[in-house]
Amino acid sequence: MARNNLKNELDCGAEKHFEMRQDGVIYFQDSVWIPAVDELRTLIPDEAHKTRYSVHPGADKMYQELRSFYWWPGMKKDVATYVGKCLTCAKVKAEHQKSSGLLEQPEMPQWKENYKMEKLARLYVDEIVVWHGVPLSIISDLDSRFTSRFWQSLQQSLGKSVNLSTAYHLQTDGQSERTIQTLEDMLRTCILDFGGSWDKHLPLIEFSYNNSYHSSIGCDSFKALYDKRRKPLEFQVGDRVMLTVSPWKGVVCFGAKGKLSPRYVGPSEITQRIGPVAYRLRLPDELSGVHDVFHVSNLKRCLVDKSLIIPLEEIHVDEQLHFIEEPVKIMDREVKRLKRSRIPIVKVRWNSKRGPEFT
Repeated sequence: MARNNLKNELDCGAEKHFEMRQDGVIYFQDSVWIPAVDELRTLIPDEAHKTRYSVHPGADKMYQELRSFYWWPGMKKDVATYVGKCLTCAKVKAEHQKSSGLLEQPEMPQWKENYKMEKLARLYVDEIVVWHGVPLSIISDLDSRFTSRFWQSLQQSLGKSVNLSTAYHLQTDGQSERTIQTLEDMLRTCILDFGGSWDKHLPLIEFSYNNSYHSSIGCDSFKALYDKRRKPLEFQVGDRVMLTVSPWKGVVCFGAKGKLSPRYVGPSEITQRIGPVAYRLRLPDELSGVHDVFHVSNLKRCLVDKSLIIPLEEIHVDEQLHFIEEPVKIMDREVKRLKRSRIPIVKVRWNSKRGPEFT
């Protein structure tokens, strides 16, 4: 069976990298070749992921560890699939993706305000540097705001230089001048069409400019800024998801080890989609006091096999979603003997949001 598997993998053109050594083991570039027999390709990731020496590493870290010793076709994909189906990782690993769900933009109020140079400098840091980083250099015209000592000192403090364009030589800053020319043409058109009320239509001019195709970037500005690798997270009825646990915000307060308790509980089945960004879940009886509709940012797709799912431990919450501290079990009894009396003492185990406590 192993030789047949090896023959199939040799057919892909990798035969020159295989070598059988004196110990009878087949190597692929100094890594042991693992045939697809006897579930070896499942047992090896299982050992590398769940032992006390590994403690559930991520897919990339686990693959880098295994590739030094073993190899088989599609190994990196198999490792990623295995880690994605681990129930323990699904419960405890933090999400490093941006919050899911499309934003619902509120209506922006209209206002007019004159900015001084200090205010413009603050806007430059808050709106440009924070979102796009510090520019290597800035090319600007000879406007007094860009030639002022304040602006020059600001750029020097950021470690950047300001390159001023030559007077009456528009080619120095041709890209900006071409953009300004386009905006000026749009403003002139707006004045002709709307007359004295042209300033009320400036938001539509901005929208039109951002929504139009630009040859320099090959698409419109909206698409370049918001549509790059952006796909909203969506689930279907019947999908199984993990529910985030937030003891500090009171969503679900539980756990045997306080803040080291699992980040997610579940999985739970989606029974209904409520609008574009909310879902109704079929929660276990232990969470009957929790509202069953959650925002998509609180959910994570569950890839764990159903056969590996362990029932949720008992969680007791009240109507305000606060953890209910109550006695669970009598652990020990004894009688304290005094000279003239006997005092019975009982050791009781309590459930609390900090974990098991004894009194």
